[in-house]
This record gives sequence, C-alpha cells and structure tokens, in this order.
Amino acid sequence: MGGKYTKLDPMDVEVPKLQALLERDPYLKPYERELRRRYACLKDIEDEIETNGRGIEDFTKGYKYYGVRVQQDNSIICREWAPAATQLYLTGDFNGWNRDSHPYNKLEYGKWELHIPPKEDGSCAIPHLSELKVVVQSKDCKNDRLSPWATYVVEPPKHEGTIYKHKFWNPPQPERYLFKHAKPKKPASLRIYECHVGIATSELRVGTYDEFTTNILPRIKRQGYNTIQLMAVMEHAYYASFGYQVTSFFAASSRYGTPEQLKRLVDTAHSMGIVVLLDVVHSHASKNVLDGLNQFDGSDAGYFHAGSRGYHSLWDSRLFNYSELEVLRFLLSNLRWWLEEYNFDGFRFDGVTSMLYHSRGIGEGFAGSYDQYYGLNVDTEALVYLTLANKVIHNLHPHAVTIAEDVSGMPATCRPVDEGGLGFDYRLAMAIPDKWIELLKECRDEDWDIGNVVHTLTNRRWMEPAVAYCESHDQALVGDKTIAFWLMDAAMYTNMSTISEKTTEVERGMALHKCIRLITHALGGEAYLNFIGNEFGHPEWLDFPREGNASSYHYARRQWHLVDDDLLRYKELNAFDAAMNHLEEKYGWLHKGPAYVSCKHQDDKVIVFERAGLLFVFNFHANKSFADYRVGYDGAEGTKLKVVLSTDNQEFGGMARIDGRVEHVVGGGAYSNRANSVLVYIPARTAIVLAPIDKC
Repeated sequence: MGGKYTKLDPMDVEVPKLQALLERDPYLKPYERELRRRYACLKDIEDEIETNGRGIEDFTKGYKYYGVRVQQDNSIICREWAPAATQLYLTGDFNGWNRDSHPYNKLEYGKWELHIPPKEDGSCAIPHLSELKVVVQSKDCKNDRLSPWATYVVEPPKHEGTIYKHKFWNPPQPERYLFKHAKPKKPASLRIYECHVGIATSELRVGTYDEFTTNILPRIKRQGYNTIQLMAVMEHAYYASFGYQVTSFFAASSRYGTPEQLKRLVDTAHSMGIVVLLDVVHSHASKNVLDGLNQFDGSDAGYFHAGSRGYHSLWDSRLFNYSELEVLRFLLSNLRWWLEEYNFDGFRFDGVTSMLYHSRGIGEGFAGSYDQYYGLNVDTEALVYLTLANKVIHNLHPHAVTIAEDVSGMPATCRPVDEGGLGFDYRLAMAIPDKWIELLKECRDEDWDIGNVVHTLTNRRWMEPAVAYCESHDQALVGDKTIAFWLMDAAMYTNMSTISEKTTEVERGMALHKCIRLITHALGGEAYLNFIGNEFGHPEWLDFPREGNASSYHYARRQWHLVDDDLLRYKELNAFDAAMNHLEEKYGWLHKGPAYVSCKHQDDKVIVFERAGLLFVFNFHANKSFADYRVGYDGAEGTKLKVVLSTDNQEFGGMARIDGRVEHVVGGGAYSNRANSVLVYIPARTAIVLAPIDKC
C-alpha cells in the first residue's frame, strides 16, 4: 500500500474523530501514530478504488460485470479475472461441450471477455440450469473450472464423482421470487438465534430452505428471538466443514434448495420482524481446485497470496490477498450481493482473529498487552479490508449489523471508522462460553470462583458492544458437548420424563442450565446468542456425515420431538428460555447500559446486580438456601418490588419455592454501595429477577 496518504507522516493524517477514541482509552495514546497510519492505508485504498475502480458504487457491483451475465436483449457477456491465464474458453451444454468454440478475448489487467449473441428467435443462447465450465489455459495445463462468480452450483450424482457443477441460474420471470416485505428495523437489543438449515430437521438427512421457513421460523419467533444468524449458506463442497470451507462465494448452497427458496426464507423472516444475518467467510477459502477459487488462473496466486503466506496451516485452506484490487472487488461485491440480491440484514464475519494477525492467532495468548495489537504481527492489509468492508456495508445500508468473531480483543474493533476503529457493531464475547465449559469440565460446583465468573462476564471494552453466549456451534461440535450434556450426560437418556421422579443429576443440571443462560444473557453483553436447539437443552453433540462416522446423519440434526413431547422435561427449559427473552423484550436490559454488580459473595456463591432498573439475584450454592438475604438496590425507600422471573417456577422444571405474589419493600439505608436494600428468599441453584411493581 503506497499512496498520497501513506507517504505523509502518520501524525499529519487526519482521522476525524480519533481524539474521542484516545480520550475514552488513554492507553491508546502511545499508539496514535499507528492508528493514523492504518487510517492512511484505508484512505489510499479508497483513492485507488475511485481512480482505478470507477468509484465505490461501481466497484462493489462486480457481480454485474463478472461471471455469466444476461443482457436486456438476451445476449450474454462473460467476464473473468485470470491474470496468469494464456486463454479462456466457455464450454457446456449449450455448445455440446466444445472446449474451443467460445474463446474469451483478453482485456487489460488480467481481464477476459466473451460476447454470446441471442438465438435467432431472440431467446438466451444458454438455457436456464444448463451446465457451464470455464476452460482455463495456462502455461502448464488446460483445466475446466467453475466461474468464481457462479450463483448456483450443485453436487453431482454419486456416479459422476464429487466435483460440483455450475448450473446457469436464469429462471423465467414467473419463477423468480419477488420480495414482499420491507427489512425490519435494527433492534435495539439483538437476541440472536444461530442456526443451520441443514441440521434443522429431525430426519436423518439434510434439511431444506422451505422446511426451515415453514417449521423453524415460527419456533424462533415464539421463543422471543428477533435475529437469526444463518450458517453454511455460502456454497461449500464439503458438508462436514460446517460451511467454513467455501468453494463458491456467490452461490447459496444448493443442498438445501434453490436461490428463490432462500429468498423466500429471508422474506418470511422479515414478515415476522426477524433480522437475518449471514455467517460470511472472507477469512479464507477452500483449497479445492476444480470447484473452488484455488489456482483459478493456473497460478498459486490470483485471489490468494502466493507461497506460505497464502496457506492456513491449521485450516488447510487458502488466504486472500487483500492488497490486490480485484480481490477487494470480489469480496466487497460479495457482501453487497448477499445484502441486495437476498436481502440479508448484515453479517457475522468468521475468523477475524486469523485475518488480523500474520500469525493467524495461532499460539497467541492475547493477554491484553496493547503491543500485541499495534506491532508487526498485525496484518495491515486484512485490517484495512475489514475496515473498508464495514464502511461500505454501513454506507449502503445504515441499519445493517456486523459482528466480529475475534478472540484477541483488538481495541476499537467496534468503534466507528472515523474514530480510527474497524467499524463493527458487535464482537463475540468468546471468553464466556470457554469459561462455562471450563467450570463444568474441571470444577466441582463448590469450587466455582464467583469473582472470576463475574469478571469473565463483565470484562469487555467500554462502549464496544459484545454478543454474549453460553455456547454456540463451536461448543457443540464432536469432541465437545452441549452445556446440557455436560451437566446431565447419560441421565438425559433415562431421566427426563415428567412422570418419573427427578433425579439429583437432572435437578442440578436443569437448575444450572437456566442460571447459566440467564446470567450470561443479563450480565455478559449488549446482545445475546443461542445455537439452534440449545434453548431446550439439546443433548449430545454435532457431527456431520463423514468418512469417520460412516456418513451418519444421527448427530447432524435437531431432535425437535424432545421439546414437543409433553411428557419430557425439555419443554420446561424451552419455556424458561422463551420467558427470559420476552422479559428482555419488555425491559431491554441488553441496550440499557452495563450492569452494576453489588455483590459477588464467594462463600455464599451469590451474585447480585442491577440492570435496566431490574434486580438480578443468583445463588449458585449447591445446597444452601437463604431466607431474608439482604441485597443492595439503588431505588428509593418504600419502592415495592416483585419477582418477574424465577428459574424455580414449576413450569420451568423448578420446585416452586418462590412466591411471585410477595411484595419486597425497599429500605434499610445504604448497603453494598447502593442507596438502599431489600430482603429476598433465594434458594440454592436459583435465580430471580425483581422489578418495581409500577413497571411490571
């Protein structure tokens, strides 16, 4: 990167609102020069796009220029970027698979172009759903490839191998889905349901877009979630990769259905007021050659860095060259494609830590030293791409949501670009699920460090919103287990019936499952995420069909019959999850500022905090219940509180020890650094939420 801004002394580069960032976090002051340098790199890239990319508006619509595009007169223009190729041809069903009859013309800067006129009757020369390949001639070989801009690719019949096929998607107008509903407004509180269309069926197969639309969206709505995060939509040839080895970036995965069926899913969600986020993978790409981007033009480079810098050693995948203008066009256009072709409302960016550092985050402790964030290990090109991506997304769609999957804690990740930040709206609070799994795997209940639990839940950067979660898809993968399974294990197979006596193991497991979820929801961030099925304590783990499990779908599904059966206790966990979400919808604690923790008592295992005018009291003790337990409350003397949510309610699988009719009167003077206090009854392994009666 070298332009007029990076040629300046970094201290002369104007970052419009940098001082606000430095005042908020004085520890950033020694790194002001580096912050300005990064911003200069961003400005240089924007200048280059304006000068050589025909401006950001045109630049981010690469999908209208590249690929196989039908024109108004039904002629077709095909364009590709393949700088190392010596010749390109288009072949397929339309020309009887003649590999030489339709050569591309070479343009400047590694671009290739082919014009195909319409048929004599005026119809398109390439029929809808006919198969296509780009024949790429390089110095060493001549290979049949899929266009990087293909919008529909399909798995071949088993007798034809495993290489995906590009099927030209150009349905007749009556078969095209037309969006009927406006995008919902960005919620003040995001309650995210992380989901995967393929596993959303109870059957031993891959689920479909239509089934998800009909069967799962209503469940999500009833549960009180206002956002879904769709995983594994970008086409990936290997199902067991969970969608993280993308082969075709512009294609919606055909294993679940057609592009029009995905559009219907998104539109139906919008009709319910549900925001739809895409799990986007721009951190790396599948190393597949014949049906992926790898070596498209016959070289080791192209879309990726050449040599070792272009390979991820742990993921066995290719790494993008974010300094290449055509790569930026490809990736930024990809974001706009999903926003405007499918009406997605934003993105969860996967693998951000890997992008931000030359080490890919491998072996890094990220203990909080700022030197780690502003040293030579930072990959400036990737960081600038992420910043530019956020700027483009929010300029095009101001209400769009972007979430960073970053474990490193890079400062200003969730601050605006004009402050010198990366521009994300949220980051995932990845330490929280790790803490819960650590406690459940390694500690007895009696040994939980209550102060450390509170620290983990509250340890986030000021004014940088975080998405809190107890467990996501990562914790459910084979080799690990869901929280419910860690808590109850084999008892989930034998003792979850409502007509049998509840065992100690199930009683403990259900109680802690509810408490863990509530405290994470209320204390851990400014948004909340749940992975599909975990709301009702889905047992076991996730394992996609693969050679190592005899291609079984047994663990690659969601067992909805468990929660739908009135004779099983899963319905009780499900009911609590819904009540928790609906309570947040009413009081809005996720967007009301951070909580004030007034008590974290190690011996009593009690945590008390206030947020959004509510009083939260948690007792994690294994066997001690406390009557008339005094807790601080910053309300006026004489205020009357009542319990608006209790994990101990009978409908939630509890023992019904909390009487919701009791009025708790505030008084007694200052206590625990709060203006007043209130007495509560808090049984063992129970949490209660109290609200002023006049606000109930």
